[in-house]
Amino acid sequence: MLVHTVLNDRKISYTLKRCKRKSVGLIINHEGLKISVPLQATVPHIESILQQKADWITKKLEQWQSKKSLAISWKHDAIYPLLGEPWHIALKPSGEIEMARYSVNETTNAETAEQSVPQLSSQHIEKFVMAWYGQQAITCFKQRIDIYAQKLNVPVPSFRLSRAQTRWGSCNSRGIIHLNWRLIQLPLHLIDYVVAHELAHLIEMNHSMRFWKLVESIYPQHLIARKELKGYG
Repeated sequence: MLVHTVLNDRKISYTLKRCKRKSVGLIINHEGLKISVPLQATVPHIESILQQKADWITKKLEQWQSKKSLAISWKHDAIYPLLGEPWHIALKPSGEIEMARYSVNETTNAETAEQSVPQLSSQHIEKFVMAWYGQQAITCFKQRIDIYAQKLNVPVPSFRLSRAQTRWGSCNSRGIIHLNWRLIQLPLHLIDYVVAHELAHLIEMNHSMRFWKLVESIYPQHLIARKELKGYG
């Protein structure tokens, strides 16, 4: 279940799991903070441990955040970034699952929320979330390509979603743009940079000074965006 607290004046969300164990276990990785506690552990006891470990927890979270990993965990209570914002799997009134914006200010009881969402298999979750990401990516990328094609005064090119491991985007000799589906997880300004970059290749199929001038003409903050994009893994 997802729980929220405040450590060192910072709002922290963490995954709480109750299980048959004698002590409290803390794990921090690319998915954030996870806490495993004994079945009988009280909320005040858990909170006191978090406050005692506040400096260590916030430091470790900052270290992982700086890496900006986009690795996905196919779990019903995981967070799935969309345009740089957190989303999660929720339950419709009809009993079907949907993707919903996640807010740290939610007041819904975490235990009730966890019980309301069915325990889905990782395969089911992956299929559902990837279909959602695909729909969001196609809609968003098409819109951004239309905008920047107009800025460059070039015909709107065809584009395809890519699953490349090391490229955010590419443009081939036939003028087809490939955009990595994972871009939809990033803030919109970074998507715009990649789109502007690849569309500029429709005119300059190289990385010459003329190419970068072309990118700058439609996306002035390209150097800042390029540096920020390198921070994602």
